[in-house]
Amino acid sequence: MTDVIRASGTSLPAAKSIRWNPSPEELRQLTASMPNAHPTIFGNYNVETRVVARSKASTYVVTDHPEEHSDQTIGRAEGERIAAMQDAHIAGRDMLVIDGYIGNDPDHRVAARLYIEAANANIAGMQQALYFSAEDAGPDFQPRLTVIYTPNLTAPGYPGDRVIAVDLDAGVTRVINSDYFGESKKGGLRMWNALTYRRGGLAMHAGCKVVPTSRGEQSMLIVGLSGTGKTTTTFTRQNNSQPVQDDFVALYPSGRIVSSENGCFAKTFALDPRDEPAIHGAVTRREAYLENVSQNDRGECDFFDTSYTQNGRAVFRMEALGIARDAREITRVNQLLILNRNDNIIPAVARLTREQAAAYFMLGETRGTSAGGREEAGRALRVPGTNPFFPLLHAMQGNRFLELLDDCGFEVFLLNTGRIGGEDGDERGRKVTIPYSSAVVKAIAEGTITWERDPDFGYQVASALPGIDDAEILQPRRLYERQERMDEYNAIVQRLRTERCAYLATFDGLRSEIVNAVS
Repeated sequence: MTDVIRASGTSLPAAKSIRWNPSPEELRQLTASMPNAHPTIFGNYNVETRVVARSKASTYVVTDHPEEHSDQTIGRAEGERIAAMQDAHIAGRDMLVIDGYIGNDPDHRVAARLYIEAANANIAGMQQALYFSAEDAGPDFQPRLTVIYTPNLTAPGYPGDRVIAVDLDAGVTRVINSDYFGESKKGGLRMWNALTYRRGGLAMHAGCKVVPTSRGEQSMLIVGLSGTGKTTTTFTRQNNSQPVQDDFVALYPSGRIVSSENGCFAKTFALDPRDEPAIHGAVTRREAYLENVSQNDRGECDFFDTSYTQNGRAVFRMEALGIARDAREITRVNQLLILNRNDNIIPAVARLTREQAAAYFMLGETRGTSAGGREEAGRALRVPGTNPFFPLLHAMQGNRFLELLDDCGFEVFLLNTGRIGGEDGDERGRKVTIPYSSAVVKAIAEGTITWERDPDFGYQVASALPGIDDAEILQPRRLYERQERMDEYNAIVQRLRTERCAYLATFDGLRSEIVNAVS
């Protein structure tokens, strides 16, 4: 079929052939024919890609009003040139269409479509696993958001000869010269971010879970950059808690939570069935897709090998976990956890005031991890709103967050999922282990933490927390005092204050109480 199809206010370009919404088994068979797809002992396929992480430096918003965006932009004329170049390429290619919904809430779900070269069928299979199913999928489906994806076309003149052109007005993202699945996933979600904001909500780079307690079920949002432990925290089962969403949720007034995806794009590095049995079980199912996982000639996978990349990934449906909860059953948010993977003086947990909550939400600071690719690993990072995919002015996130916090009244906590007192290899430091973090989440849900004010940052730190008997994990100042490192501690305090104030001051229009909360 070669007819031009209308989608998202623009034309779906004609192709050599178009295959509409193949079944999961058909996509699996197409993936098996790819030369870089390797069968594993689990019965699924592991695809080795040329590009191993998101290409932020190659991502541009298409607009003639760059002042309306914090991220880099290109003009509409250039966007049209890129579209014409991609359309010409597609004319000689076999293409796949995958239709579905971002979200399953009938009042908030958004019709979405992926249009991709059939030569990269694994991306189609992975995206199909993440979309909620569309009953009316096919040529008459009317997507609000569309990703047009050509991994085998180059874009000379752009970083890496690669470009991701995001047209928010048309609801179309064009991806050129990346075979990394994350560009499909985030292509739709980035546009969904803007749409959610315009509808009065806020899209958050967050997991969601429900924790049963003696004071009733507690609904938690877990916000964090990729690699900070967001997925691990979401799926670790305190009191037989149930995961709701892994990566992105929308929060609306009155605490309404809206899910985005019907599956999970999980980082596989260091995946251990002892620590994360639910994720490991889902990753090793036949229907899961693997990407860039180390594997030998016998099909055995090594989740700890980093010789190619630490950013190995897997996609699976939420139902594969056997424990997932439907977001439509969540009526309000009780707590929001901001994850910060650091290695110095950030405590295992701190309770924040409303102003501090909005400030730390905007700071989004952590140590660089493999999830952002080699260019980010090991570097200190800040991403506004802990959300690298918000395509409007970043100050809007902080202001909307404070509005929703005041409306919904949830508690906000800062969690360090890294180390205290020194980075890996420094014998003076302590690791905040997964069991420690799990004890923190359990205690937050049950309301069993005893708090006192931290003299340096003004937030509340734990003086007693069930399951953690190490006071230095809870109050890093004690570790530095015992090790006679207070000069170092005080220098870090001063540096963080200065850097945080300067960083928040760069956001034009950010409410003053948010900026002043870290001074």
